[in-house]
Amino acid sequence: MGYCFNCGKEVSDNAEYCMNCGVALSKPVGEDKGGFLWGLLGFFVPIVGLILFLIWKDQKPKTAKTAGIGALVNVIASFVFTFIYFIFIFVFTFSLTGFFNL
Repeated sequence: MGYCFNCGKEVSDNAEYCMNCGVALSKPVGEDKGGFLWGLLGFFVPIVGLILFLIWKDQKPKTAKTAGIGALVNVIASFVFTFIYFIFIFVFTFSLTGFFNL
């Protein structure tokens, strides 16, 4: 005997639906492990990571989270590197004009 993942009531092993809440008790076809490669895909192509996150967030939550985190890390890293780039440009520009030489 097993238990319903939705309501927690005891159900028989061969039941297809919970007699208490009516939810389907079908077994998942594949195992949702997440996967490092989905994170890399999300990192290198963030729009794909976002789309996969939105599509898989209910069916494959671990894989969706991995792809979404990859996309999020890319976006955050892009903002950080852009900020650092502009700081260097600012310092370089003002050092050439002698602004810092008081």
